[in-house]
Amino acid sequence: MKIKGKFDHFNINVLDLEKSIAFYNQALGLMEHHRKQAADGSFILVYLTDESSTFLLELTWLRDRKEPYDLGDNESHLCFRVAGDYEAIHRYHGEMGWVCYENPAMGLYFIHDPDDYWIEVLPES
Repeated sequence: MKIKGKFDHFNINVLDLEKSIAFYNQALGLMEHHRKQAADGSFILVYLTDESSTFLLELTWLRDRKEPYDLGDNESHLCFRVAGDYEAIHRYHGEMGWVCYENPAMGLYFIHDPDDYWIEVLPES
């Protein structure tokens, strides 16, 4: 059987929902697409969009979670391509204290969000 599909969304769990929404807006220009909330208030799901693709980033906030998430070796990551002046965007991310790893030889760098998830940043191809 051959299955045909497409990516829909990727989930990450966050401790401070508003701080995470602000980060993704300021760092990558992502905007809230929609949200779902449990009737009992135990969780909120916020879906962010880049407004140019159908892929969504789902932020999950759990009311009873108080301690940071264990990300292990943090070997997985998201990748985001940015339009415009790549060097200026890189400087901005550095000035904001978000750059956590750089590889100039490969022409890329990583930023990290408030929960320490890593995002690879590449120029638009």
